[in-house]
Amino acid sequence: MKNILILLCVFPLVSFSQKSKKVALFNKKDLTGWVIYGTEKWYVKNKNLVCESGPDKGYGYLGTEKSYKNFELTLKFKPEANGNSGVFFHSNITGTKVAGWQAEVAPPGYFSGGIYESYKRGWLIKPDASLDNVKMGEWNSMKIKVHGDEVTTWVNDIQMIFLKDAAIDSDGKIALQIHDGGGIKVIWKEIFIKEM
Repeated sequence: MKNILILLCVFPLVSFSQKSKKVALFNKKDLTGWVIYGTEKWYVKNKNLVCESGPDKGYGYLGTEKSYKNFELTLKFKPEANGNSGVFFHSNITGTKVAGWQAEVAPPGYFSGGIYESYKRGWLIKPDASLDNVKMGEWNSMKIKVHGDEVTTWVNDIQMIFLKDAAIDSDGKIALQIHDGGGIKVIWKEIFIKEM
């Protein structure tokens, strides 16, 4: 009887550890698992993911094929040129119009790690200016943790915001953004997700 009880206790733990394993969203070779929205440029160079403005100078998105609800996402980004971009979550994309929440990725002084809700309420929370630590032309790290109605972001290991918002308790695609206006270039790497 004791052996049966031990087995019953072990199996759920194994199942949970497999579910929470960190998975790479970018394979360093091509855009498998992603969908391009818009005419802006998304390509792989030197095992990194590059986005830059195209001839239309419009908004562009690279969205996951899969939807996610509760997760921890980590990545590195290098803002070059203007560097205005972002990481959307719980998003739905039609053409180049996105409904969802964006963790801002931007040059110094432009609220990286803040949360913006597109086509609805706009800025929901901006990090305190004293926390700004993005470096132009260098690799920066970002972590986004979404669970239920809560989201927390970190940039270069510094917590930028914590937000509790009932509307966030949904699911949707993760999408990297390139802002409109032209002259923008951002490089990405080491994009991992751990579902919770």
